[in-house]
Amino acid sequence: MAFIKNLKYKIENFVLDIPSLEIKDNEVTVLMGPSGAGKSTLFNLITGFIKYSDWQFEINGVDLAKKEISDRELGVVFQSFELFPHLTARENIELVMQSRKNNGAQAIADLEKFKNILSLTNCWNTKAQVLSGGEKQRVALLRAVMAKPRMLLLDEPFSALDLANKEEARKLVKSVLTEFKITTLLISHDTKDAQYFGPNLVLIDNGQIRPASS
Repeated sequence: MAFIKNLKYKIENFVLDIPSLEIKDNEVTVLMGPSGAGKSTLFNLITGFIKYSDWQFEINGVDLAKKEISDRELGVVFQSFELFPHLTARENIELVMQSRKNNGAQAIADLEKFKNILSLTNCWNTKAQVLSGGEKQRVALLRAVMAKPRMLLLDEPFSALDLANKEEARKLVKSVLTEFKITTLLISHDTKDAQYFGPNLVLIDNGQIRPASS
């Protein structure tokens, strides 16, 4: 189980104030809110891109708030995907697998399986800089999953895709998350993401968590 507790972070005139937030174990929790609600600030605090330790971010009893970025062992899919452009799809994924020491026989079998499920076979040895938006999104997802993360963090993972690709991408992401059963926080402003990945919905507005029914 993942918990955020006692988080109060001020940046200029904005205050992110989250006394408590539960992210359900092995399920997808959708954090939804408008632009400026505090989603990006929370993302940067969780990942460690904002250095701030006066709060609790616990996963299975381990407080990650005071750990360095690399020691948090999160799997992240960025809004702009953040692949290494000079590396192939395969190399982008294998680099993370090696760094997390997730390169045993089972990991290799999982990689092969989901390479096919995500339709990455034809672009497997293509450099990331020439991949389509949909291909980059799928590579970024598989890279994050194969990092064997404590938790998966998806930051607006469908916003860079056109409407047709969004629908297909949602289906593929859900199939992978269902198979791997990873504790996941999906950050979005799109109500369709909440509808598709529900029922664990958390609303954020003006830096505060709101009841999903409001």
